[in-house]
Amino acid sequence: MELSKYSFGIGDRFNQEGAAQLHALILANEAGIKIAPVWNKSDREHRIVHSAPEDTRKEADEAVRKTGWKGPYFVDADHINMDNVDRFIDFCDFFTIDVASRIGISPDKNEAENFKKSCEMFRGSISVPGIPGTIPVTDGLLNDVTVKFLAAIKEAGRIYRHIASEKGAGNFITEISMDEVERPQSPVDLFFILKMIANEEIPVQSIAPKFTGRFNKGVDYEGDINSFRKEFEQDLLVIDCAVKQFGLPEKLKLSIHSGSDKFSIYPVIAGALKKYDKGIHIKTAGTTWLEEVIGLALSGDEGLEMVKEIYAKAIDREEELCAPYADVIDIDDTKLPSKREVGQWHGTKFADTLRHIPGNPDYNPDFRQLMHVGYKVAADRKEKFTALIKKNTDIVGNCVEQNIYERHLKRLFDL
Repeated sequence: MELSKYSFGIGDRFNQEGAAQLHALILANEAGIKIAPVWNKSDREHRIVHSAPEDTRKEADEAVRKTGWKGPYFVDADHINMDNVDRFIDFCDFFTIDVASRIGISPDKNEAENFKKSCEMFRGSISVPGIPGTIPVTDGLLNDVTVKFLAAIKEAGRIYRHIASEKGAGNFITEISMDEVERPQSPVDLFFILKMIANEEIPVQSIAPKFTGRFNKGVDYEGDINSFRKEFEQDLLVIDCAVKQFGLPEKLKLSIHSGSDKFSIYPVIAGALKKYDKGIHIKTAGTTWLEEVIGLALSGDEGLEMVKEIYAKAIDREEELCAPYADVIDIDDTKLPSKREVGQWHGTKFADTLRHIPGNPDYNPDFRQLMHVGYKVAADRKEKFTALIKKNTDIVGNCVEQNIYERHLKRLFDL
C-alpha cells in the first residue's frame, strides 16, 4: 500500500462531514492536483466524543460511496501507541505512531552502542546534496542524538511490528510522529532519526517532526518564516539523502501536524515542494469542527444559542480543555470576550470572530483557539449538537467545503 504524493488529513470530531470534506478534494482534483483524503482521528478524540474507530471507517466509506470518489483514500489511527493501537487495527489502513513521549528516555546501553557503531561511516562529517558545506559529526553529537531519540524509535519499531503481525506487512501506511514536544528536531537530528528508522526496518512513508516556531491549533504560524523556510528545505534534502543511503521508501515525505490555517508559511511550503518536486502530508484535525460551529452560528435560532452556550461553558472549563493541548495552544485570556458580550452577538458577528480570515477586524485567534479545544463541551451534548448539524447540513457543509478548498488547498497548491 502506497501513499499518494499529496495527501490531506481531514479530521472530523463528530463524523458528520465526510462528504463535504471530500467535495473540497474533488474540486482540487478537478483543478489538476491529485490529493488523497486521509480521515484522521486519535484515541483521545474518540474517547472525548464517545466514538470509535469503526465510526471513522464508516464515515469515510459512506463519503466515498456518496460522492463517487474513485481515487485512493485512507483512515488514520492518529497518534497511537502500544496502549491503544489494538482498537484501531481492524478499521484503519494508516497508522500514525506517536513516540514523542519517549524522546529523551535513556536507551538500553547495548542498543545505544550498536547504533553508534552503525554510524561509524559518518564520524567526522556528513555531506547532504543541496546543503552547502559539510555537517560535523562528533562523538558528542552521536551521543546526543542517541540519548534523545533511540528509545523513541525502538518503540516505534515495536509498535510497527505489532501492527504488521496483525494486518500483514505492506497492508497499511506507516507514519512516525515526533511533533508534540517542546523543542524542534533539526535537519541533522532528522538524518540520524531516519537512520534509526532504517535500522528498525520500518517502511515509513511519512514523518512528522517538530518544526521550529509555533504550530498552534487552528491559527497561523508563529515564528521566523525565513528560519522555517531554511529548515523545511533542508529537511526535504535530508529525506532525499536518507532514502538513497538507508534504503527507505522512495516516496517518504514530510507530514505537518496542526497544519491547518498556517497561511503565512503555505507559500513557503508550496515553493519548496515545486523546487524539489516533493510530496507532503498535511493534517488539519479540528478545523472541520470549527466550521460546524460557524455554520450553526450563521443558521441562527437554536444553532446560534447552542454555540454561544458552548463558548460560555468553555470559558469556565478553559484549564481542563487546554491541558491536553499544552504544546500546541497559546491563549491570551485578556483577549477573550466575556460570556455576556458573546451572548449578545448575532450570528454573523460570532462567525466572523471565529472564522480565520486574516484582515477581518472581527477575527480573534484567542477566541478561535478556545473554541478549537471546546469540542469536549459539545461532546457532552452530542445528541443535540449532531441533530442541529443534520438540521442545518447545507449551510454547515458549505462552510466545511469552502474552508478546506478556498482557504487551504488553494493556498497550498497555488490553485
